[in-house]
Amino acid sequence: MAVTELGQALRRWRDRVPPDAAGLPSGGHRRAAGLRREELALLAGISVDYVTRLEQGRAVNPSVQVVEALARALRLSGDERTYLFGLAELVPPGPDVVPAFITPSVQRLLDRLVDTPVAVSDAGMTLLLANPMYAALMGDPSVLRGFERNGVWRNFTGMPTRVRHTAEERRDFEAGMVAELRATTARYPADRQLQALVAELRTRSQRFAELWDAGVVGRLAGSRKTIEHPQVGMLTLDCDLLRVEENDLHILVYSAEPGTEAAEKLRLISVLGTQSLVGRG
Repeated sequence: MAVTELGQALRRWRDRVPPDAAGLPSGGHRRAAGLRREELALLAGISVDYVTRLEQGRAVNPSVQVVEALARALRLSGDERTYLFGLAELVPPGPDVVPAFITPSVQRLLDRLVDTPVAVSDAGMTLLLANPMYAALMGDPSVLRGFERNGVWRNFTGMPTRVRHTAEERRDFEAGMVAELRATTARYPADRQLQALVAELRTRSQRFAELWDAGVVGRLAGSRKTIEHPQVGMLTLDCDLLRVEENDLHILVYSAEPGTEAAEKLRLISVLGTQSLVGRG
């Protein structure tokens, strides 16, 4: 019974989210005003087949991570998120786990920044949500799975990135990330996912292990970042890290000073990104 109710709730919530509100193109022939299954799958970072099976009651026992991702993609309120967890026969993560819920107020803030590259991560630096401008600037994050969505993992395991650091900038950035992650593990010592991330990183990266064993605790600061975009070339942007203390979220915002070459390139990336989304839809 719970699985059937889960499917009905997912369909109902999917139908009420306008695609443009989620940063997706709304043109073309659509049978419903809400999200298509493939669009929900894209936003939640899961397969279309799995969304279909959940809605049809053919999939059972979705993970906490999947339910949390669906709640974000469907823009659920706090009460609706709790209800979704109940339908999935799960308990919402408690205060001993890194929060991954994006509140409606934060979502409204992101909706206003449509022309600005913005990404939201949890306190462990795992990407929760990125707007289309961020995807156009940094590459589509919807293809990332598991630990690949974590910024520390991507930086210390050599995953491709468009950010270009000098040797000194890279050393400082790596030290800042490890210091931030250590502070987060101290706040959430019972978070098993966080423990697994640290353990795997210590195995995969000697540099991470050295920094971790140094025991530095601190906060990652904003900075200026040079990005090599495949179509517009190099541009240097301000990268500000805003913290939502109540929910322990990180909002990463990229911007350029008006009237500069970087601002013009960012405007061009916005146009190119929109064309890419329309083509994909």
